[in-house]
Amino acid sequence: MIQIIFIAISLAMDCLAVAIAGGVGCRDKKIRLKYAFKIAVFFSLFQMVMPLIGYAAGYGFKNLISSFDHWIAFVLLAVIGIKMIYEGAKGKEKENKEKNIINNKTLLILSVATSIDALAVGISFGIMDVSLLLSILAIGAFAFIFSFAGFYLGNKAGSFFSCRIEIIGGAILILIGIKILVEHLFGISLYFF
Repeated sequence: MIQIIFIAISLAMDCLAVAIAGGVGCRDKKIRLKYAFKIAVFFSLFQMVMPLIGYAAGYGFKNLISSFDHWIAFVLLAVIGIKMIYEGAKGKEKENKEKNIINNKTLLILSVATSIDALAVGISFGIMDVSLLLSILAIGAFAFIFSFAGFYLGNKAGSFFSCRIEIIGGAILILIGIKILVEHLFGISLYFF
């Protein structure tokens, strides 16, 4: 059980960081709980489904995706981050109140990017002596809690900054992508997120 909890917490860390960045960039304070819930649902569902896919796919799939999964996560996070930085640098308010990562399309992309590691973990569940159901539920629960809290806290902190806080949120997403890339390419762990 302790092993499952540590795996779940580790997988939830990227969700936490991305949710904080999204919360910082969201300026609609009135419905922050709704947005926090939406992000938490997206991220936790993907964190639960990806290990199932990995488990079902088996070892052949691991060899296929492990050579480029880090590039996928990096590109997805970098593109969203650059978009956020660009919009923050323009300094123009959008009429659409669903800012940055709140819209469904962006949330879908970020959910995939933050859950790629969960796919690899699901593959390893095939050789580990763990309960698949318990593992999936723990991963989903931690992802939900961390995402919800991260968005809410990021949103609260964002009110202390200027309206161009999107630049910081975009930079955080790019840094997460770089972290994933460096950890996979060089085999070193970076603990800044």
